[in-house]
Amino acid sequence: MFSLNNVMPETASSMFSAYASFATFMMVFRSMAKDFIPDPLRTYISSSLSYLFSPLSGLFSFYLTLAFYEYSDMSRNQVYDAAAVYLEKKIGPATQRLRVSKTPRKKSMGVANDRDEEVIDTFDNIKLKWRLVTETKTGNNNRLRYFELSFRKKHKERVMGSYLPHVLAQATAMKQEEKVLKIYTRHILSWEDVFEDGNTEWGSINLEHPATFETMALEPDLKRTIVEDLERFVSRREFYKKVGKAWKRGYLLYGPPGTGKSSLIAAMANFLKFDVFDLELASIRSDSHLKRVLLSTTNRSILVIEDIDCCKVDVQKRKHDSDSDSDSDSDSDLETEKKPKPNTKTRVTLSGLLNFIDGLWSSCGDERIIVFTTNRKEKLDPALLRPGRMDLHIHLSYCTTSGFRILASNYLGIHDDNRPRLCGEVEGLIKSTEVTPAEVAEELMKSDDADVALQGLVNFIIKKKIETERDMKKLKTKKKRRRRRRIRNLFSFHLW
Repeated sequence: MFSLNNVMPETASSMFSAYASFATFMMVFRSMAKDFIPDPLRTYISSSLSYLFSPLSGLFSFYLTLAFYEYSDMSRNQVYDAAAVYLEKKIGPATQRLRVSKTPRKKSMGVANDRDEEVIDTFDNIKLKWRLVTETKTGNNNRLRYFELSFRKKHKERVMGSYLPHVLAQATAMKQEEKVLKIYTRHILSWEDVFEDGNTEWGSINLEHPATFETMALEPDLKRTIVEDLERFVSRREFYKKVGKAWKRGYLLYGPPGTGKSSLIAAMANFLKFDVFDLELASIRSDSHLKRVLLSTTNRSILVIEDIDCCKVDVQKRKHDSDSDSDSDSDSDLETEKKPKPNTKTRVTLSGLLNFIDGLWSSCGDERIIVFTTNRKEKLDPALLRPGRMDLHIHLSYCTTSGFRILASNYLGIHDDNRPRLCGEVEGLIKSTEVTPAEVAEELMKSDDADVALQGLVNFIIKKKIETERDMKKLKTKKKRRRRRRIRNLFSFHLW
């Protein structure tokens, strides 16, 4: 009778014998191939076999691997760069090799995984494995670098549709935190070059201004209004797109000199992590030149035009423009009182400036803030103040008691629990005297001793108060004399 127990030992013995014979043959074959087959031919055979059998292996694999190369068509691959930044924060305890770097522009040292090190990430209950691969091209020393991302095939749609956008967004936020702000100004090569083709370039330096909203000597309500407005602006990309408006915001900072207009611009840049472009209209020769300069600025930036009331803009033909918001040009400080001869170098028209603020050219770029500053708001042309051009008017006035407290805390470390007696005297004087935050800060810097610095500030404010009262008396006297002279001249005219 046929018995399965009698067959099994013979079958198992035959299988082990066949496996041993095949293993011996492969060892002999590999040894002979290494000795008699050249390396290039052996590599070719190996790659050909891998190519033939790779479709079969893919059928039985449950995992999918995506490759993100460093360059794509001679351009940097944004996904590769984003992955490099994103994975810096995903270093685990099992990592054995790290790359450490520090560049002049970076605020801190950068730590990243070295090649062939695996990084495990989790997203929406999906396990993902990253690996940095570095290959050397045959025949040269060029290195090919790329990231491999492996995961189960069934999660492909979620990885492509949700996880990779998440990596890009996180990398953008991380780069913003490490961003070194720049302040740009235009460098003119020569006036001849400018007239020929408008050849100009932006030069830049690091913006290292330490001003923040916490250190600004502003009223709490005003400070809160500015911060909320900025936060609301940067979060409304889809809203601006929906209503059909350019994603920009205009601010007018006005007030006496020394009230902190430039410091507020720096605080806005530090708060938003925006670069600053400082534009002087005196360096612009025409409206077309202005357009070329503005197109060379970047998104997520603050464009600053300081002392707009002092800029010489051609408004002589403004009454013929279709956008006319003023009945007379004589009251505008954008035009000198005596109507000087036309400037042969600077011929920016008011209509060209307005078109840049809210016309068609204002939509060239996203997430931009335009800041104008002036010491005399009443001298500006009404067209510049129309809604949609300067959305928020911020008045920076003389120092107040709350502003003094912030300055005293910044410069002398004075808080509510350690206030010297002189603080009350200073606050009383500030209420009755016009003194700028810059003047107060200058006095507080003269000594590290709080009592000495505050006493110097008291003396300064008393002296300024006396001088102000004296100047007011002189002004009143001049007005009286002028009025008497007019009455006398009028009386003489009637008698004649």
